[in-house]
Amino acid sequence: MYLGIDLGTSAVKVIVADDADRIVAQASTPLEVSRPHALWSEQDPESWWRACDEAVRSLGRSHDLRAIRGVGLSGQMHGATLLGADDEPLRPAILWNDGRSLEECEELEAVPGFREISGNLAMPGFTAPKLLWVRKHEPEIFDRIARVLLPKDALRLRMTGDAATDLSDAAGTLWLDVAARAWSPELVEATGLEMKMLPALFEGSTPTGTLRSEIALAWGMDRVPVAAGGGDQAAGAIGVGVVRPGEASLSLGTSGVLFAASDVVRANPDRAVHAFCHCVPDTWHQMSVILSAASCLAWVTRLVGARDEAALLAEIEAADRPNEGLIFLPYLSGERTPHNDPHATGTFVGLDHDTDAAAIGRAVLEGVAFAFADAQDALLSAGTAIDTVSVIGGGARSAFWGRIMASVLDRPLVYRAGSEVGPALGAARLGRLAVTGETPAEVCTAPPVAFEVEPDAVLRELYASRLGHYRDLYARLRGAFR
Repeated sequence: MYLGIDLGTSAVKVIVADDADRIVAQASTPLEVSRPHALWSEQDPESWWRACDEAVRSLGRSHDLRAIRGVGLSGQMHGATLLGADDEPLRPAILWNDGRSLEECEELEAVPGFREISGNLAMPGFTAPKLLWVRKHEPEIFDRIARVLLPKDALRLRMTGDAATDLSDAAGTLWLDVAARAWSPELVEATGLEMKMLPALFEGSTPTGTLRSEIALAWGMDRVPVAAGGGDQAAGAIGVGVVRPGEASLSLGTSGVLFAASDVVRANPDRAVHAFCHCVPDTWHQMSVILSAASCLAWVTRLVGARDEAALLAEIEAADRPNEGLIFLPYLSGERTPHNDPHATGTFVGLDHDTDAAAIGRAVLEGVAFAFADAQDALLSAGTAIDTVSVIGGGARSAFWGRIMASVLDRPLVYRAGSEVGPALGAARLGRLAVTGETPAEVCTAPPVAFEVEPDAVLRELYASRLGHYRDLYARLRGAFR
């Protein structure tokens, strides 16, 4: 059996998968995000370890973890985890949805060859501009930095003692030469760091070390290998078998991601499309990222006072009234693809006296779907081939939302067994590859189809006309957001 650990933004999720790829156990521990100032988003790295330790120990109370042969890691990308000489955090980690470093992005864009090397547009969510911000605004902390790690790799350091990362996560720092799959000295030096401060690079399916004896003892496990793993989206794609050109995944997690596998680097920085390494050898991928997806549903559930998200979804589905005048821009944390606009905010247009909770909730589901339409358009404009789209993440539990999404995107969506745990399953698969020596083609196959959702002809026509209105609203409001 294999343990997959996924460090998300809202929770640490852990699963155990057996040799037949079945999920035999799972657990999660919630996390909190701190937003002390406008545009800021931070977490305490120590809370990651406490949540991970609690989740694994809870599995051990009901399952014999001595059967675990390997561990894989997945995690939220881009987080700047700054450690001192004693490997203790110097400050809270600055997260992927933090928008404070827009000015520093302009500095990076001025570095000769920046886009050619990184394959990407500099955006506030990435790691490198965060370090420039710290150097400028917190120099006393910057001067004490001994290591910079990504979130999942902070867990790895606690688990194994190794400072290492995988290429998919590393690509999201803006310090990686994506085509060469190696750190770029020029980009590292541009942020005032030294190469020795960065973790060693590994393909995601290779081991970086073994569990420390004290951790193995506490978890009731042997000192098994720990795979390099992957950034959450790459690991999620591994979980649903997206490793070949034409295969894609649509992630409905805290953020939303349309992910397409590729056998070459295919960049489109002008539309804020990410060109990254995949977490298996000789493979790359593109991502369009919207910063608020299922988190919008959680937010509107609190807003209207619904019992929980499932209850609100049931109310929306029971009413089944498509909105013709109400539109929601889902920019609760700003937006990446295609706008690269940290100042954009969530916005309702078309509220009136008759607007009820079901209408507001449906507008949120539709607004996220429209944002995915922008994401899809950005990918297709780069010449990306998209054949099959598998849905992953917590939002994958709602077939009703899937009908809205399929109708807006005008393409069928595939829901697979275990898709709601996405990255954790991919992490377990990478842990398996690190142990068995199997090839990614053998292990990273698509799980069985649970169901498919086709576009609704009536909704497709309605949403095609409203998508233009949605896009026009952002263009009109962009100046007001700033």
